[in-house]
Amino acid sequence: MIVVPSESAPNRDHSLARNTPTPSAPSRILPYTPSILAYNGGAVIAMKGKNCVAIAADRRFGIQAQTITCDFQKIYEMGPHLYVSLPGLATDTQTVMERLRFRLNLYELKENRKIHPKTFTAMISNLLYERRFGPYFVEPIVAGLDPVTFEPFICNMDLIGSRNIAEDFVVGGTCTEQLYGMCESLYEPNLGPEELFETVSQALVNAFDRDAISGWGAVVYIIEKDKVTKRTVKTRMD
Repeated sequence: MIVVPSESAPNRDHSLARNTPTPSAPSRILPYTPSILAYNGGAVIAMKGKNCVAIAADRRFGIQAQTITCDFQKIYEMGPHLYVSLPGLATDTQTVMERLRFRLNLYELKENRKIHPKTFTAMISNLLYERRFGPYFVEPIVAGLDPVTFEPFICNMDLIGSRNIAEDFVVGGTCTEQLYGMCESLYEPNLGPEELFETVSQALVNAFDRDAISGWGAVVYIIEKDKVTKRTVKTRMD
């Protein structure tokens, strides 16, 4: 049977429909969203010397590019020869610090002795790993001397508590690439207290000069067997 098309039916050319481009949705450029760890800025170094250890941090506190103050505390004393810094989100820094003080006091009351730096890092790691599904936005750095042998100890970790115990130096904050580069260039083993202070200060200052959200002064702690020396470094304020 032959079917004859009706004269009233329109004569459609499907080739034109195939070749006509389909209008696409307008392209949209998503804004750059920095890490929450970089919201307040900061830079920290810990470095080993000969029978001594140094920990240093910048003093700036800001909200992204807006500077609020230049005397913000980022290094905390946890014992006669033990210090910790918590670079990251400032509110989480204060929360973690209070929880660490509580756990440290319980430990010293129970054990009746000062905590070993390696044990203290395990305490921090445990605290952070408990919150791994909703982590605290801090990357702790620990520096200290063994309370018995006075052996230098440094360690840093990520925000869920994975530890990195180093033999030379560790860094943290928003300019880690620059910090690693300066430390690799300047570090030498078995530095004395004065040489260690000079090395840490030069590495920190030259690194955060290349970072817009850290700097504005620095503080350096040199931890020795019989004393702890705290020095403030004046830097560019722009």
